[in-house]
Amino acid sequence: MSRPLVVKVTCGADDPERANQGLTVAATAVSAGAAVSLWLTGEAAWLGVAGREGFTLPQAAPTTDLVAAVAAGGRVTVCTQCAARRGITEADLLPGVRIAGASTFVEEALAPEAQALVY
Repeated sequence: MSRPLVVKVTCGADDPERANQGLTVAATAVSAGAAVSLWLTGEAAWLGVAGREGFTLPQAAPTTDLVAAVAAGGRVTVCTQCAARRGITEADLLPGVRIAGASTFVEEALAPEAQALVY
């Protein structure tokens, strides 16, 4: 079994290439069988909200598909403070997406053998 992967995406449509890289890595790791936890922070928090369009980037998978792939096979979390600043509540989220804070992120990132990446 592969080691846990924690991916934090800190941007969204404001930096689509960097955001898409993080989402692609997370979705690819899920498809490879890794235990993946994707954290959506900053403007990426909007990617966890139901009914909001993601963004498209030439030569890249749509962000909505990537987030759905991770949610189906891993865990997707929207940062508590980021959600609060944007007025996002649990009721706004896509199925399988949760809101959690820094202590949960730190716990996941410091788990034995975990690898954390930030985009």
